Amino acid sequence: MTDTPEDTAEASPKKSKMPLILSLVLALVGGGGGFYLSWSGLIMGDKPETDVAETDGPAPIGDFVYVPIDPLVISLRQPAQSKHLRFRAQMEVPSRYVADVEKLLPRVTDVLNGYLRAVKVEDLESPAILVRLRSQMLHRIEVVVGPDRVKDLLIMEFVFT
Repeated sequence: MTDTPEDTAEASPKKSKMPLILSLVLALVGGGGGFYLSWSGLIMGDKPETDVAETDGPAPIGDFVYVPIDPLVISLRQPAQSKHLRFRAQMEVPSRYVADVEKLLPRVTDVLNGYLRAVKVEDLESPAILVRLRSQMLHRIEVVVGPDRVKDLLIMEFVFT
């Protein structure tokens, strides 16, 4: 007699899905445990995080001074609707470096003036330009005054006239 398809189907045993389900559960538990360990800082963490409630009060304000940069007026190229850009900013400087940074203010003004003149008018009209400009200008200021002497750059005025 020859085997019919019904006979061969009955003869082969049905495989269990238990190993697949067990491996899926173990993968989820392992992934969740790994996430928790890295998130809590137990592995690959520099130091344990402290809650705000555990500290004695608000964090102390750093010892820094705001050094103003002379206002700049940049003339824009022809395709722009506006003719000038008024720019005013301040640098956040650790108090021990204030004298050094103030001594280099003419160089800082020169670098910022040159950078702002080189930026395309189309880029200046973008709504997200301030973030990029701020990081680029801060980098250029750090090149002039030295690393770690300027903590941040605060843009006080950025107006097209």
